[in-house]
This record gives sequence, C-alpha cells and structure tokens, in this order.
Amino acid sequence: MNVRSGRAPAPAPRHELIADAALDLLAERGMRGLTHRAVDQAAGLPQGSTSNLARTRAALLETAVRRLAEREAAVLTPREMPQPPAEGAGPDGMTAAVADALSLALHRYLSRHRELLIARYELALEATRRPELRAVYDRAGRAFREPVTAMLAAAGSTAPERHALSMIAWCDGVLFSCIAGQFHTAVPTRTALRTSCAELLDGMLRG
Repeated sequence: MNVRSGRAPAPAPRHELIADAALDLLAERGMRGLTHRAVDQAAGLPQGSTSNLARTRAALLETAVRRLAEREAAVLTPREMPQPPAEGAGPDGMTAAVADALSLALHRYLSRHRELLIARYELALEATRRPELRAVYDRAGRAFREPVTAMLAAAGSTAPERHALSMIAWCDGVLFSCIAGQFHTAVPTRTALRTSCAELLDGMLRG
C-alpha cells in the first residue's frame, strides 16, 4: 500500500501482465508451453486478452522479447552504471568501475533473475529459426552491447568493439554455466565475479 496516499499501487498495465506471464511460462514450461490461452490463464485475464494484444505466435514472441529487454535494462540502475572518468584521470579507475558494475549485474541475474535468464535462452534459440524474431532480439541486445563498448573505450581499450565481444561472451558464458551448465548448483559470490572480470579486463587492456 502507498503509505503517503493510503492507496494501493496501480495495477500493472495489461500489456505488461501479458508479457511478464509469457516470460514466466517460457521459463517454467519452455517454448511448447507458450500459448495464448496459457498466457491468459497465467496472467489472470479473460480468455482472448492475449490474442487481442498479439494475434499471432510471432507477435507474442516479439512482445516477450521487448519486455525481456525492458526488464534486463532495469537490472542495473543508471546510478550504478560506471561513470566516465574525470578529465585528466587515468583509466584504472574506470576499469575498476566496469568490473564492479558488470559483477553486480551478473550477481543480480544469478541470485534474483534466474527465470528471466531461462526465458532469454528459450527466446534466443527460437530466434535462430525465425528471422523476424532475430531482428527484434538483436535490436534488444544492442541496448547492452553498446554501453559495454562505450565503457571499454572509456577504460582505455584500443579495440572496443573486439573487446566488447570478448567481454559479453564471457558474461554470457558465466550466466549460462551457472544457470544451465556445469556450475548451476552454486551462485558465485560478487567478489569472485568482480575478480574474474578484473582479470579479463586487465588481460585485454594491459596485454
């Protein structure tokens, strides 16, 4: 309840309820479990609500991808993103800030957003079979890739695009390994993630 106003918070918009229910179903049941009827039931909405928003399966998948991007963008707040170093400052401070921010994001994904990651993997695989979904998925992915590239450039990278590929591949590998791979039984500590990230950055930027 809103303490100041004494009123309960406003319910989420219907399109968010539907998209969030779709992501929950993908994580729980996989791609085969994602149907318009199942989304209506999971969202607690009248039958036909999902069809009114997204008539086709392709449209429903695109809705899920867009909502996935919104929710992933909220894992780190703008204040928690690394800030450009002060004029005249060396790159070391920025390198530490990048390692700190990325390790925080990874730890939050693994400790708070496991189902979101599983839904992402389901959508990523489906995007390999649907060119129209691939385009939407790739556009959403740029919202993460471009800031990482900019952070690496600010940290002194002489090849930020290439280094961004290495860094994002490492992040994706850690997430997959700890969600669905050999290390799924334990979440690494944030300190361990920060140390590994710093080691990778040091090898790329100082090597």
